[in-house]
Amino acid sequence: MSNDFAFSIKSSVFDEHYNPSENTRITTNFANLARGTNRQQNLRNALMMMNNRFNSLAHADNPKGDRYAVELEIISAEIDIEGNGKTFPVIEILKTNIVDRKTQQRTDGIVGNNFSSYVRDYDFSVRLLAANNNQSGFSLPEGFGDLHGNIFKSFVNSSAYQERFNKKPVICLSVSSKNIYHRTDYQHPVLGFEYQQDELSLTDHYFGKMGLQARYFMPENSVAPLAFYFTGDLLNDYTDLELIGTISTMETFQKIYRPEIYNANSAAGQCYQPSLTHGDHSLTRIVYDREERSQLAIEQGKFTEEHFIKPYQEILEQWSAQYVL
Repeated sequence: MSNDFAFSIKSSVFDEHYNPSENTRITTNFANLARGTNRQQNLRNALMMMNNRFNSLAHADNPKGDRYAVELEIISAEIDIEGNGKTFPVIEILKTNIVDRKTQQRTDGIVGNNFSSYVRDYDFSVRLLAANNNQSGFSLPEGFGDLHGNIFKSFVNSSAYQERFNKKPVICLSVSSKNIYHRTDYQHPVLGFEYQQDELSLTDHYFGKMGLQARYFMPENSVAPLAFYFTGDLLNDYTDLELIGTISTMETFQKIYRPEIYNANSAAGQCYQPSLTHGDHSLTRIVYDREERSQLAIEQGKFTEEHFIKPYQEILEQWSAQYVL
């Protein structure tokens, strides 16, 4: 019973003219940029930051720092529970494409990068909040993340995914502000210095149920490590340009959304604990409302509960309990 549900994939271009679809979570990084009066300038600035960062890392045979450009596709996955054509948007990720202006070649980058999920909103903004309401200690709901993890694994192993993409996804997120990271002696030519943490974060456990493991690297001229979630071999399954595409894309988003960590004015040292209250940082010229984003996550979690979890609860619970990868 590894893949009873049908998945379908839609894609759209992410550029300065992008408008979120009605099924896109409005708290998603790229969708959040495309709102408000400054939407087009926000998008233009973010894309420029990505291209500049890509060229700074891909400096071989690139004397003017303008050889490459990153193009982004939004990949939206919808699930059909009952096989009647009625779908629910479960996963949204980004795919990078790399344009070499010197050779006029356009190559595939990594799929994944940003990760967006209504079911994750439900888990964290509905289930987790309810489990810890008026409690002195922190606790996780029973089976926390199981359904979400099985849906993700089912999607990656689906014919819809495998017909479209030839490599497994890599998700790139911020490091946890609650953990301490130690720099190791290992330095990858693109990913930079590897960091290791003292203990797994809640996000690590949650993504573990999606079949993903984490490694933490701080690329050259970055100020904080990024968390890379993947299956297989991160260092050998992807080319240098593919990895640079993910770094340049996701570091740009993190500079906008978590400037206290990723746009800090001093770089992480040998022992590093990220902080969202770190005052010595710079802001980008891109407008973003983090408080609004947190409030919207709760609304989206409730939307998922009403339109996906409750209508299909019995089917989903039975399927997830019997799911075998």
